[in-house]
Amino acid sequence: MSVDLEVQKAIRARLTTWGGVLALVPAAQILDTLQRPSAMPAILLGDSQAVDEGTSLRRTHTRVYHSLHVWQREASMKGVKTIAGEIRRAIHAGRLTMAAGMHCADVRVSSMRFLRDPDGEHSHGVVVVEALIAEVAS
Repeated sequence: MSVDLEVQKAIRARLTTWGGVLALVPAAQILDTLQRPSAMPAILLGDSQAVDEGTSLRRTHTRVYHSLHVWQREASMKGVKTIAGEIRRAIHAGRLTMAAGMHCADVRVSSMRFLRDPDGEHSHGVVVVEALIAEVAS
């Protein structure tokens, strides 16, 4: 079982059921894809990194860093910053619901940054979600 994939699934489940996010981005536009979306606004489930937390000789604690890419067709950053703020509220609402055999010990948005796309028509935000996952006997 891939810890980082399970975190990605849990993040998507949270975002696609959080009213504040859905008021800004339709659930069908919260995607796992590798290219800039054609329909906007959108949230792309992006890069992730899983790191052994080093707190157990059993190697059962993993910290996952997962990037979410927020895209909006706009001349300002207002839209992506608003969406990123709502993502933060959704993530900070409580621990992620994980698959059997895993427990989310902690989750937070550890950083947000905002970029202007070189085409001048799009804004782009990167939200990093950091989760500490413990593998438990199921």
